[in-house]
Amino acid sequence: MKSLVWILMVTTTLPLVAQEPEDTVAASPAQGAEAQELRQQIRQRWNEHVRSTLGLSDDQTAKLQATEQRFEEQRQPIRARQRQVNQALNAELALGTPNQDRVRQLVNERQDNQQKLQQANHDEAREMQRYLTPVQHARYQEERRQFQERVAELVRHRREQRRQGLGPQGVTRKRPRR
Repeated sequence: MKSLVWILMVTTTLPLVAQEPEDTVAASPAQGAEAQELRQQIRQRWNEHVRSTLGLSDDQTAKLQATEQRFEEQRQPIRARQRQVNQALNAELALGTPNQDRVRQLVNERQDNQQKLQQANHDEAREMQRYLTPVQHARYQEERRQFQERVAELVRHRREQRRQGLGPQGVTRKRPRR
């Protein structure tokens, strides 16, 4: 039952939380505040879910939250830069005759960013191994993998709805008159 509640919570709140950069640019301050509040709720529920699923002590829970927060702060700017690199690369490739040197530079930067993200994930896992048992750590990694898959699916679904001219709940958006 807890898993069902968790899945329902994630599927109903993440479309607003998992906003892409272009979504947040057009968002009003009220929408930004709502998204921030939803992010906080998801973090809180994630922490509760992990604590109960893994059977963590108070000390383990505090350490895990601190580790997740510190490494997420490291990953965020790398992901943001990765989005910029991908956009620049797509724009360059869309040109009739892309600049070979620019494409090479962007591909190299994308690979460097991927390595940085992998290193951050590796370092985070190493730190968690200091205070989680091997079973807790393995279960944590599986829970996180499943969560990330759900988020990725929701983001893909949301992008598809936007491409089809639908809003987050599948409602057709009105297009402004010109």
